[in-house]
Amino acid sequence: MFGTAKRDTALLIIVAILTLFAPFLLNPFPAGSAMAQFNAGYPDLMQRFVIFGIFAIGFNILFGLTGYLSFGHAAFLGVGSYAVVWMYKLLDYNIIWGLPLAIVISGVFALMIGFISLRRSGIYFSILTLAFAQMMFAISYSDLLGRFFGTTITNGETGLQVYRSDPQVLIDSWESVPHLLGLVEMRSTYTMRLGDWSFDFNAGYYFCAVIMLLTFYLAIRIFRSPFGMMLRAVKSNQQRMNYTGLNTRPYALAAFVISGMYAGLAGGLMAAMDPLAGAERMQWTASGEVVLMTILGGTGTLIGPVLGAGFIKYFENIFSKINDNVLHSWFAFLPDGIEDFLVVIVHPFVGKGWNLTLGLMFMIVVIFLPGGLVEGGQRIARLFRRKSARNDAPDGSKTPAE
Repeated sequence: MFGTAKRDTALLIIVAILTLFAPFLLNPFPAGSAMAQFNAGYPDLMQRFVIFGIFAIGFNILFGLTGYLSFGHAAFLGVGSYAVVWMYKLLDYNIIWGLPLAIVISGVFALMIGFISLRRSGIYFSILTLAFAQMMFAISYSDLLGRFFGTTITNGETGLQVYRSDPQVLIDSWESVPHLLGLVEMRSTYTMRLGDWSFDFNAGYYFCAVIMLLTFYLAIRIFRSPFGMMLRAVKSNQQRMNYTGLNTRPYALAAFVISGMYAGLAGGLMAAMDPLAGAERMQWTASGEVVLMTILGGTGTLIGPVLGAGFIKYFENIFSKINDNVLHSWFAFLPDGIEDFLVVIVHPFVGKGWNLTLGLMFMIVVIFLPGGLVEGGQRIARLFRRKSARNDAPDGSKTPAE
């Protein structure tokens, strides 16, 4: 089915089901309960899950298949965002114009940066991509191009926004937020209430989810194609391939461009959900974040980057909201001295210190699960299979012959 093997088709269907029912799966606790703090089924966070999933899937095509570690992929994320907001300013709020432009422009930037960076490998390649990304961040933050051309291009540290004075030659009077062909607004949300539970179904989330499924399917086809096999060979032993007379640079460059286009699409979707674009999306921290997502989920696996993106974004948005008042409410049933002691112990790992929790989890995964969360799932599955095989096996007793 879909031109893929049964195992890949099953994986695609599982991802589609999880995505479709995400509003239910991410809101397991009643809205008014103390555990509602851990619910993640609100539209903004769900959109981030799938958008950064796209970003990580694209990055994994480069890093997971070729072994080239880029520290500058956030540059393409920012380029995609700026492209979509410029389409808002010039045409209208229809997101369909900006997304193809975001993919094309980010692909062009990736081609130029990759052509230069891929002349080196290893840590030198990583440093080159980081240098290019930081240059693009500095140019965007200072609006250097705008000063050169005498007009605003990125609007500097304020960020690019849509104003009433913008041309918007195709806009209609009813348009005020991003929409898809005038049929549905990205912010439109339907809330379903079932007893104490509340579930939000957001149009923007499902639009991004459909695109994520398409990009996931495309990644499957790339992984299983002869092109993907060649990329694995580049990662395995590029020097030996060069000795055979095969030029590997075009394959690595193609992977770099495809990965950059994925990042541009993710950046475009961020602007499609919220019509803003700023230089902070190009910072080195954003590039490092997608590296963590891919490694945590499982480098070189199909579903790993999606799991890693959801894992990190969940902790970033849920753990960072926990403050001392929440901690005191959790431990209120304990004596005052023990309650205060536990709050002091837990405080460094939540709120503004959530990065410490993420760092510890990253260390644990790297040390004990080199294959990431996917390897952890595989180990659990093997454990259950062994138990099932043990239960089904005969006890080994023999019946004496008569």
